[in-house]
Amino acid sequence: MAYGSGVSRETEDFNRRLLRARDAMDRAYAEPLDIRTVAAVAHVSPAHFIRSFRAVFGETPHRYLQRRRVERSMFLLRETDRSVTDICFDVGFTSLGTFSRMFSRIVGETPSGYRLGNGPIVAPHCVQLAAMRPRVAADELPAPPDESAASAHSSSFGEALTAGAP
Repeated sequence: MAYGSGVSRETEDFNRRLLRARDAMDRAYAEPLDIRTVAAVAHVSPAHFIRSFRAVFGETPHRYLQRRRVERSMFLLRETDRSVTDICFDVGFTSLGTFSRMFSRIVGETPSGYRLGNGPIVAPHCVQLAAMRPRVAADELPAPPDESAASAHSSSFGEALTAGAP
């Protein structure tokens, strides 16, 4: 281990391989997830890849890919007039029901509802990505204690949680 470094060379090399695998998933987000192939990019077994990916990135490869697909669909819903069904299949989901359920779970509203409430963003792409990334999944928010608090929890992006109730 190098002086002043808190990470061994082996750990650093392994993390780089996991990043390469995650980058491969990003490039092929619309394709079906083949854990064996992605694990081969990281030079590990599929089971070890899933455990390591979750330990390093905080979510399983499947959950990561679903979130990335939803993020891409958010962009397409805002920026295009294509149907929700077309967008669903273009980002890699094979079922409109699964797409709608995952979109609602991650974003907090249906794809059609999201489209109605969010038009194109006029900002640099990097700012758009930062602004539109869900901070917490809608299904992970605490349940509001009463109806007046329900409006305070209406956003899956956390703004309503930090604003405080009147």
